[in-house]
Amino acid sequence: MSSHTLNTNDKDLLDSISKLVTSHLKVNDDNFTITKFLLNLYKQTLNTSKPGRLIEFKRIVKDNGGDGFPAEFINQTFNCIESLNPGKQESAHLPVLHLQNRIEDKNDRPTDDSRSVRHEHERKPRYDIRRELHDLPLQVGQIYRGYVSEITPYGAFIRLRSPNSYQSGLCHISQISDTRIHSVNDVLSLDQQVFVKITEIKEQQRRQRISLSMKGIDQDTGLEDPEANGKERGRSKEVKKPIKRKLTSPERWELRQLISSGTVSIEDYPELAEEENTEFKHEPEIEVDIVLNPTQPKFLKGQKLKYELPTLENVSQPAGSLKKIAEKGSELAKEFRQEKLKETKEATKDQDVFDPLFQEVSESDESTNKRETFISQWKKSQKNVKYGKITSLPIQKQRQQLPIYSMRSELVEQIQNNQFLVIVGETGSGKTTQIVQYIKEEEINKTLDGKTKIIGCTQPRRVAAQSVAKRVSEEIGCKLGEEVGYTVRFDDNTSSSTVIKYMTDGMLQREALNDPSMSKYSVIMLDEAHERTIATDVLFALLKKAAAKNPDLKVIVTSATLDSGKFSAFFNNCPIVKIPGRTYPVEILYTKEPETDYLAAALDSVMQIHLSEPAGDILVFLTGQEEIDTSCEVLFQRMKILGDSVPELIILPVYSALPSEVQSKIFEPTPAGSRKVVLATNIAETSITIDGIYYVIDPGFVKINAYDPKLGMDSLTIHPISQAQANQRSGRAGRTGPGKCYRLYTEQAYNKEMIANTVPEIQRTNLSHTILMLKAMGINDLLTFEFMDPPSNNTMLVALQDLYTLDALDEEGYLTQLGKKMADFPMEPALAKTLIKSVEFECTEEILTIVAMLSVQTIFYRPKEHQKLADQRKLRFHHPLGDHLTLLNVFQSWQLNGCSKVWCQDNFIQERSMKRAMDVRKQLKSIMTKYGYRLTSCGSNIDLIRKTLCAGYFKNTSKRIANEGYKTLAEETAVHLHPSSCLFGKNPEYVLFHSLLLTTREYMHCVTVIEPKWLYELAPKFFRQGEGENKKQEKIVPLFKGNKDEWRLSTQKKRNLGR
Repeated sequence: MSSHTLNTNDKDLLDSISKLVTSHLKVNDDNFTITKFLLNLYKQTLNTSKPGRLIEFKRIVKDNGGDGFPAEFINQTFNCIESLNPGKQESAHLPVLHLQNRIEDKNDRPTDDSRSVRHEHERKPRYDIRRELHDLPLQVGQIYRGYVSEITPYGAFIRLRSPNSYQSGLCHISQISDTRIHSVNDVLSLDQQVFVKITEIKEQQRRQRISLSMKGIDQDTGLEDPEANGKERGRSKEVKKPIKRKLTSPERWELRQLISSGTVSIEDYPELAEEENTEFKHEPEIEVDIVLNPTQPKFLKGQKLKYELPTLENVSQPAGSLKKIAEKGSELAKEFRQEKLKETKEATKDQDVFDPLFQEVSESDESTNKRETFISQWKKSQKNVKYGKITSLPIQKQRQQLPIYSMRSELVEQIQNNQFLVIVGETGSGKTTQIVQYIKEEEINKTLDGKTKIIGCTQPRRVAAQSVAKRVSEEIGCKLGEEVGYTVRFDDNTSSSTVIKYMTDGMLQREALNDPSMSKYSVIMLDEAHERTIATDVLFALLKKAAAKNPDLKVIVTSATLDSGKFSAFFNNCPIVKIPGRTYPVEILYTKEPETDYLAAALDSVMQIHLSEPAGDILVFLTGQEEIDTSCEVLFQRMKILGDSVPELIILPVYSALPSEVQSKIFEPTPAGSRKVVLATNIAETSITIDGIYYVIDPGFVKINAYDPKLGMDSLTIHPISQAQANQRSGRAGRTGPGKCYRLYTEQAYNKEMIANTVPEIQRTNLSHTILMLKAMGINDLLTFEFMDPPSNNTMLVALQDLYTLDALDEEGYLTQLGKKMADFPMEPALAKTLIKSVEFECTEEILTIVAMLSVQTIFYRPKEHQKLADQRKLRFHHPLGDHLTLLNVFQSWQLNGCSKVWCQDNFIQERSMKRAMDVRKQLKSIMTKYGYRLTSCGSNIDLIRKTLCAGYFKNTSKRIANEGYKTLAEETAVHLHPSSCLFGKNPEYVLFHSLLLTTREYMHCVTVIEPKWLYELAPKFFRQGEGENKKQEKIVPLFKGNKDEWRLSTQKKRNLGR
């Protein structure tokens, strides 16, 4: 462009820029002083390549005193000069030809159809372009973020994905807006960010011509508005549709007679057929009747299969006061919830009268609001709190002060001399962090030939695996992920140099699929074995079997409870080593009568201890987040009323959804003159150690995941604890000094209503995933598999039936090819099948996103002061066909807006949840890629997404029954649409849900509309078509002879008439 000249005396050019000066700068520039000044500045950019010329122009204007000029003014000035400035004098007044001439100036002279990519070839090697296009393939029908790179009278050229992208296309002026516009400049400006949809990609001379459209796309969210497009299409059809004269009744009668006699054909009078169809259009469509398929596979023939798993009640404690109280729940929590709801309604009654969310508030919504309120108040209350100093001892000194240190020599000797070993130690004794280090320090993990193998340690919870690995890496002095690492689902933080590896028990179970003998490991420690998760129970058997094949493998089982004899007996009567704890005497106090409201009694006990007992912190065991949030707020209000007349009470909650800054405070020493109360779930029984606790309040309940026969699935419900759990809880009061444990139940309830030990998870939950894993390992004889506590035969048969209906098992009970693929995924079988089926239905990208979004807890939030605005913003993302597609909309819009934190705040979306979903999606995508699955997108064909979900979650379906609401198809349980669902109030006939949420009633969580025929088409082993197909024969069909009312007769009536 150095040969390019600029005519600064061109009248049209001067007039156009002068008008911009007057419009934007409010300065009269009739003598063109400012205009010519800007033109001279533009001249200085002519030696710059076209893509960078605007940036250079902005820099020069700023350097010459124009830093205060509006950005829009500079953009429009530059655009005006570019469009009106001639490359050759004769084309000065023909901008379109000017554009064409610039294209023709290129060496390779592309055709007019290649305009959209003409700038991609300037000053860039061709291999860069091909690499960019290969790495980021574009798809017709998809929406992309773009940046306006050039404006012409006939449209705008838009760079896709980034301002410097080599992929660009043309958005014609007719495709910029749903309404007619006269000038592109009225709507767009250079460098403006827009959302566009690709409508066409044409390959021409090894280049792409990309056609774009902005019509029907919400420029705030980047989502397509189907209603806008539908209305536009509807209008055009309505205009073109000719008006037809309707046939009169005599005409219709005459034509029918002629047709009946055979004189004329119905094809000769299509308008008659149309009117017949119109006449009967008020009839309901033929109903598809869906029923369960009773057919059993061969391997279940003759089996008395009772489709009901053992519930916690019929394998655990007898009926009594504790069971009744658990079923009833806390009256305080209910009253508190109702009071808060009443306050909210009162405060917002003017603007939110018609808001259905105020009629039914979900547990999650309410808990989120309470949590946010509490955290806000908690932070304010902490401003003047000065916690005591955390120990400043060197790490090695801290290690030596742990109770396990005195047992180091004995432990090392026992590990060296035994293949199996059971270690019993109190929580906080150091067994989780120190034993693996002793093994490494003594080089027990080295083979005879000097090869170093991995020391593995399993944890029942992912948070524990991550936090312990972090602590041990600090003690060893290495970066996390190098010598010490962890592996949890969707997060592998290890390397080739990792020697000590912490992991969830489920991840080690998955490793056994490919390495049954555990050849990579020298020692495997099953930590917290007393929790008896399904994965730990399966590992007991798998590791015993692996040790028989691999004599060099050592297995250590650690427990915080005294059920070590059972573990020892299972592992060939191996030795038991007991680590002495820092235990002090604990006084146990029972209630004389059963407490009818355990939560109210617990909070009364906190206040009583705080006001009357000597110094010492308090630990309260509650069942979950809602109870903890409620308790925090109640205690906060009570202390607020008492004011400065009583010592300070620091209230600290502990559960997984809290920010780490709040959780970490429980470990900090309490300041002098104050007392802290920690409100925790059963995680504080064994998984975490809190110093300074002298008082424990134990209401006697816990939330347990168990099978619910009414729902036909596992659910979290409140149950009485076991005696072992009660003893663990009381022991928390005797770590720092003599303590007290207030048991809010009678001694009789402890002795007669509590079972000795917690029911293993393997005996109370669905085993489909576990049996899929075992079969993938080649273990088909489940009856002889060495479970420590075998599940019932019926439980395993039910799981086998589930896997069969998912097409994971064949008629003989062996894994199908689909079943083998499902076993590759670390998730429930239904979810694994959904992902695999997405490849067949060509919607993998969308399903990956939906699955990732379902894995996080809360996406939207509704702050009290902005509830109405939050609901309005949420409506932007609502999809008319369901919540799964709404989640897809949210994620796609977040990505289109650059994963912006500001965007999340503006739309009341949890950024933390979105980032977590992104991480999960990346991990799932890597699994799909690892196993060679093709990643495809269905574009706008959302039926493919709904069919894919139906293929995996067909059991989670319900039908709307007239005057009864919804009932699940599998169990016929009454369920309801939640008010937060985008389908609330629409009541479609058949829906699919992700899970059931139990609050005041059973709510379906994440619901999507489905077609009933998909159920028997995609899940023929579970559903079949019922008698509804016969109704087609009974449809009203007009006949023209015989009984005058014969056309009204149903099939049954005809039989009764002898016809």
